Amino acid sequence: MLSRKRAQLIAVAAIFGCGIMLDQWSKIWVKTHMHLHECRRITDWFYISFIENNGMAFGIELFDKLLLTGFRIIATIAVACYIVKLIRRGVHWGYLVCLAAIMTGAAGNIVDCMLYGMIFTDPPYPQVAELVPLGQGYSTWFYGRVVDMLSFPIAEWDWPQWMPLVGGSHYVFFSYIFNVADAFISCGVIALMLFFPKTLSRSLR
Repeated sequence: MLSRKRAQLIAVAAIFGCGIMLDQWSKIWVKTHMHLHECRRITDWFYISFIENNGMAFGIELFDKLLLTGFRIIATIAVACYIVKLIRRGVHWGYLVCLAAIMTGAAGNIVDCMLYGMIFTDPPYPQVAELVPLGQGYSTWFYGRVVDMLSFPIAEWDWPQWMPLVGGSHYVFFSYIFNVADAFISCGVIALMLFFPKTLSRSLR
């Protein structure tokens, strides 16, 4: 029978491996089957909308891409070391799963930054990207763009004309476009704050 520590290490590895495969499969499929900014309706509240993010979350660009990617790598390694440390000390299963999800999401987006510029073309509209031999892509190491595609416009409406600032404008609730890696990070962080705030506080001391 597996010891608790060994079982937790295997669980973390399984979450990481499955998460990376799902994230990369979805990104590669989108890049090789859809042109940039193409949108496909799945349901009224779910769309596949292909965009690329050249910076941080929501397209914000505050730092050089190499510096940003380097920070992401260091942060991911730090979370991995933190997980190993907690497993050795003994940690709650739920808390561990949350951390594993965050690490997996961060690593998934690092793959885009590190490799995609080296292995994908950047064709003009309306062509789709192609996988090419390493080094023949649209950019260099660490300067790839992160692929986003999941869109859940849950509801939309027009604000009444009499409302200040927003009157007469059209509003889409939850208009963000993200990827599987982002979902892993968001779910992990939200679950930590909701269910393990005290554990998180103690672990960081």
